Amino acid sequence: MFSLLPFMIERVGVLIIVAFLLSRLKAFRRIVRNENGLKEKGILIVIFGLFGVISNYTGIEIHGAQIVHESWLMGVEPANAIANTRVMGVGIGGLLGGPLVGLGAGLVAGGHRYFLGGFTAFACAVSSILAGLAAGWVGKRYSRNGIVSPWLAVLVGMFLEAFQMGVILLIAEPYDLAWELVSTIAVPMIFINGLGNLLFMFIIQAILREEERTKALQTYKALQIADQTLPHFRQGLNLQSCKEAALIIHRLTGADAVAITDSQQVLAHVGAASDHHTPLHSPATKLTRAVLEKGIIITARKKGEINCFRSDCPLQAAVILPLRVHDTIVGTLKLYFEHPSRLDQVEQELAEGLARLFSTQLELAEAEQQTKLLQDAEIKALQAQINPHFLFNAINTISVLCRIDPEKARKLLLKLSVYFRSNLQGARHMLIPLEKELEHVGAYLSLEQARFPNKYTVLFQIEPGLEQVPIPPFTLQPLVENSIRHAFRKVQEKREVNIHIFSDERYIYVSVADNGEGIPADRLPKLGVKAVSSEQGTGTALHNIHARLKGIYGEEGNFYIKSEQGSGTEVAFRILK
Repeated sequence: MFSLLPFMIERVGVLIIVAFLLSRLKAFRRIVRNENGLKEKGILIVIFGLFGVISNYTGIEIHGAQIVHESWLMGVEPANAIANTRVMGVGIGGLLGGPLVGLGAGLVAGGHRYFLGGFTAFACAVSSILAGLAAGWVGKRYSRNGIVSPWLAVLVGMFLEAFQMGVILLIAEPYDLAWELVSTIAVPMIFINGLGNLLFMFIIQAILREEERTKALQTYKALQIADQTLPHFRQGLNLQSCKEAALIIHRLTGADAVAITDSQQVLAHVGAASDHHTPLHSPATKLTRAVLEKGIIITARKKGEINCFRSDCPLQAAVILPLRVHDTIVGTLKLYFEHPSRLDQVEQELAEGLARLFSTQLELAEAEQQTKLLQDAEIKALQAQINPHFLFNAINTISVLCRIDPEKARKLLLKLSVYFRSNLQGARHMLIPLEKELEHVGAYLSLEQARFPNKYTVLFQIEPGLEQVPIPPFTLQPLVENSIRHAFRKVQEKREVNIHIFSDERYIYVSVADNGEGIPADRLPKLGVKAVSSEQGTGTALHNIHARLKGIYGEEGNFYIKSEQGSGTEVAFRILK
């Protein structure tokens, strides 16, 4: 019994070496990653069926309890049998590919074993088919992500070999010879089958770990490149941004050269062949033009496929990918290699991931640029609303005071400078401290009240501690100006404007209320939503404030207007703290 064990270990070693070589095949790796369609299942049937065939040929011929033949077997004497690892190959095929693969591999291996002959030929053929089906059922039911745990594979392998021994005892004749055979080979074959399954599953796990490490490294590298190139691609596709981005990609990938183009010309080329692949020229390869026209990824693995106009160009392989912004091809990313072997699957997948990331960055850059343009337009629209009469009236008031009260005139000039400095500072910032906006309001009120002393009263209720809270510029002052200019046309006494600013744990609340004549009910729903035409004004300031609050804070930037004719108006908004 135990004299058979070293020979069986040797046979398992042969199969494990074959399995290791098999693990280097891309098709097999796809199957291991549970990407097994009918084509892959067919490949598995062939592979593990051949495992069984090899096991049959390398088996050990047994007569009774004696080893008869140890070398390559081409046939078996009628009274003899074979000790081999056939069930191991069939079982692993079933565990990986399911019942269909188990059945197919069992038919191939079992059929071959039947034609080799021997008194156990039929029993071994039947057991191979049944073992494949059983292993396939276990694999389908108990696998996780397409893989059975190594220790379950051990138990399955040992059970299947024990099952084969049972089939031999039931079917093979004469029974005495079958019993003698099983007594001799059962323990070594059960042990070896379990060991073989364990080693094979360790190889499968190693494949998975290698895949995971490769993906993790690929993801890390892609994110690292994306992080470092983001500040440059935020500027869009231009000579400087693309050169800096290409230098980063060249440093962090295995490419011998990296190039970036827009839809018309090369913007950057870093690395090999930079003597004739130069910026501000049309792309030097037909491949680039094909990618720009068709919007597909093109891979070249021969120098002739790159088709550079220079015969001495060192670039012999390339992957060229389109860069898209909103489904429009705006340029290409090109990774070149001097040796085709360096353009492997990992580099190609990394390049594809980078192209998608860069396309997203370019879309974000365009969106950010549009946002900035919109904000600038809104700021300019607000600044354009400054009534020229206000400036003329302020200057006239100051010129009069220069004769009768020079000190007050000096203070008003300072307030006027504060007012216009606030306009300029606000135009350069999306958010400013609340105290700066209040300073803007104060300067405006000083100039207005110098013209109309005691005409109205402005009351401030500001919660302490909110001075440095950021708010959008040109939000408070236009509301105060609206109240002063439009609220009191028909009100002669007790003209008041109340500015109330307070907070809770999440929001800042700003309210400007007056006790003026109010807004007609038919106009109220339109204010803040769009500009309206009237003799008193257009409502553009309210609309711009509302739009900017929504653009900056989204739904958190609440804006509302409450008014009742004869009772006054309140315009208020809420922003995040």
